[in-house]
Amino acid sequence: MDFASFLQQFLNGLSIGSVYAIFALGYTLVFSILGIINFAHGAVFTLGAYFTYLLTGGAVGANGLLANWVLPFQLPFAIALFLGSVLAGLTAIAVERLAFRPLRRQGADPLLTLVSSLGAALVIVNVIQYLVGAEIYTFPDNTYGDLPTAVNFGSTARPIMMRSVQIVIFAVSAVMVAILTYFMRCTKLGKALQAVAEDATTASLLGIDTERLITLTFFVSGFLGGMAGALVGSSVSIAAGPYFGIAYGLKGLGVIVLGGLGNIPGAVVGGLVIGLAEAFVPTDYSGYKEAIAFALLFIMLLVRPQGLLGRSVIQKV
Repeated sequence: MDFASFLQQFLNGLSIGSVYAIFALGYTLVFSILGIINFAHGAVFTLGAYFTYLLTGGAVGANGLLANWVLPFQLPFAIALFLGSVLAGLTAIAVERLAFRPLRRQGADPLLTLVSSLGAALVIVNVIQYLVGAEIYTFPDNTYGDLPTAVNFGSTARPIMMRSVQIVIFAVSAVMVAILTYFMRCTKLGKALQAVAEDATTASLLGIDTERLITLTFFVSGFLGGMAGALVGSSVSIAAGPYFGIAYGLKGLGVIVLGGLGNIPGAVVGGLVIGLAEAFVPTDYSGYKEAIAFALLFIMLLVRPQGLLGRSVIQKV
């Protein structure tokens, strides 16, 4: 592989890895607060793609309850992306209220909460299929306005092309990671979330409204997941219909384990590592890309169970 080809694959890996990172951040936030995996996160990822698609003027297909339906207005992609992510965040709050909070108040075993979130995911997926069918939806050609189809980072003789959508994905992901990092480290709410993650009972005794912060955590998680879904959907279409987010949901688990459970910088590093690893899979073996995340996960569990940036938990007895 020459340098131009290497740089081409490196840029591709950064683009997809940044999506994995912001998607996995949603998993990480919920895990850091409640210590459980939210399996409904993949379904929220799917919803973000559908919401943004409809807000950009996309029409529903010939199947489903809303067959051939289209909104009476068309929003620019940036606004649609934000509003679609907000709607995904509100859906995540509904999931928390219905699938998590009742069990949490009863002191139920975390395994039951995990099963409840899986049930919520199946409900969301089936509602999507009932409303808009199972077709593959493709964003309009003018989604990104007047941006060129691709940008050449090389020379005319040795072009290194990167699709504009990939640049947008990387830029948006970098901004979201920066904002989340600032929020968690430099704001009172962020520090309160860290306190709840450390010890929810003590935080509550100190006057922190833990329920309000858990709701905020689910909203931010859903917002990030919905944004990741919309970015991927605008790049490669909403493939697999309502089941669009399942593969990404499973891959997100690999990302957070690789980076370190509950570790925000670890989720970013894990996403980029898996994205870059997938990018460098030879073309003849591209069908095995999906196995990369889980191969890395398996190796990490054997070599360093706490993840790349995680820390060992000392069990006190």
